[in-house]
Amino acid sequence: MTVPHYRPPDTLTGTPGKVTLPRGTLLYRIHSSRRTATDFNPRPAHCLYGGGRFDATSCDRYGYLYAGLGPAAAVCETLLRSLPFDPTGAPRLLPHRAVEGRRMSTLRLTADLTVLPLMSARDLAAVHQDTWLVHAEAQEYPYTRDWAHWIRRHAGDWAQGMVWPSKREPMERTVVLFGDRGGLDGTLPADEEDVMDFDTADGLAWLDSVLGAYGVQLAP
Repeated sequence: MTVPHYRPPDTLTGTPGKVTLPRGTLLYRIHSSRRTATDFNPRPAHCLYGGGRFDATSCDRYGYLYAGLGPAAAVCETLLRSLPFDPTGAPRLLPHRAVEGRRMSTLRLTADLTVLPLMSARDLAAVHQDTWLVHAEAQEYPYTRDWAHWIRRHAGDWAQGMVWPSKREPMERTVVLFGDRGGLDGTLPADEEDVMDFDTADGLAWLDSVLGAYGVQLAP
């Protein structure tokens, strides 16, 4: 996929769509057990190195929170990035360090949230983009972050986040929510429904059962 070596335009001429995540929607997060499941990440990523697809940077500071709208999206987006297939057909091995000190939290929204969709070609064209924005690999994230900042700025304060098809599980959707929009104030309006701790035998057994469908197993 080609990196768009051009800057976003001065103005947004399209009309972005709006999608409501209604109260009661379930969100799935894999996160450090040292962090509360409803807290937004307050640390901006470096403008050029590391970081995620739509993280904040020093150019646009905001709390951000990624989640899947299904458990498979959370697992695939968090744990299976850059995990290549074995050319012999053997299972891909996920190192234990990738899950140590982490857990899956299931959250139920206690308020409606309005997000900007990046689901279809029409959605993407409305923000002067195509599928590159949601399919780009990690080495291109400095560009996707810049575009996210531009979209946030031009869409307006109603956009509490964005939703797009999971790159690694296209049947699922992924969201990023912005902690500085719509009165979120850095904490997600949600109740914790369930927790699956990967430092426990039950948590590891559950994770192993999910990974198997993707040709992955935890390394011995």
